[in-house]
Amino acid sequence: MSEKFASLLLKIYDKKMMSGEITFSRSGITKEDFTNLCMNGDFVLSYEKTEHICECMNITGEERERLLALSNTEGDG
Repeated sequence: MSEKFASLLLKIYDKKMMSGEITFSRSGITKEDFTNLCMNGDFVLSYEKTEHICECMNITGEERERLLALSNTEGDG
């Protein structure tokens, strides 16, 4: 079974929230995108939005690479 963008991002988001590293307002995720991520497992953000979220949430290394590889390079997701 292949990895899904939404589940990976939410897993990273949950881990960073629980550790106190970030708050929702500092995550870089809009309320609309967060709702879509939670409600639609196939939802994918654009590459540009994903890069922004990685910066805001300080996502680095393998997690960043995996998210960017799964992001939508064709437009705004």
